[in-house]
Amino acid sequence: MDVGRFITFEGGEGGGKSTQTKLLQKSLASIGVNSILTREPGGSTGAEEIRKLIVSGSSDRWDALTELCLLYAARRDHWLKTIKPNLEKGIWVISDRFADSSLVYQGYAGDVEIDTALDIHNIVLGDVWPDLTIVLDLPPEMGLERSMARDTANNSKDTRFEERELHFHELLREGFRYLQNKSPGRISIIDGTKTIKEVELEVFSLIQKRFNRIILA
Repeated sequence: MDVGRFITFEGGEGGGKSTQTKLLQKSLASIGVNSILTREPGGSTGAEEIRKLIVSGSSDRWDALTELCLLYAARRDHWLKTIKPNLEKGIWVISDRFADSSLVYQGYAGDVEIDTALDIHNIVLGDVWPDLTIVLDLPPEMGLERSMARDTANNSKDTRFEERELHFHELLREGFRYLQNKSPGRISIIDGTKTIKEVELEVFSLIQKRFNRIILA
């Protein structure tokens, strides 16, 4: 039995990651590929407990390194309890965020050197990386407008990143582009300003091209 594939969606605030994870799962199901949806921070019982610590309070509750360590504690549990077991069963895993978010939010746009973040990653997870990472890219102003509208509609209290200054969000966009430049074989960027349907079709086309032999096997 072939192992599953690990797909992650990344990007700044308001890019439509959650929507596209659900749409991709439906598209995969239509061709007989079994998958699960998960998220970070969270995705396992232990990781969800750590998530409560991370998302509550003000945006400056933790410094970047402390937050990074908490995230990697959650990420290891997520990997061991949810991602790895499903992949070993041949089930695809689609995650709303993974390690690249830490490299950008706490690293590139934060106060932690990316090399330090990578060192922590290597200690905690070794060479574990997604098979494919899709970055939904859009201007930060547009993303923030979408995100704040969503939070208002859902009465969400997790707005700590939206409350950061615009420059922080510009750095996020720059950071994800930087990572794509460093890992073009793993990371693909899709224009998040397109319609939901256009992005959905582009995502599935990318998946089909990347994993064609596996999907048709």
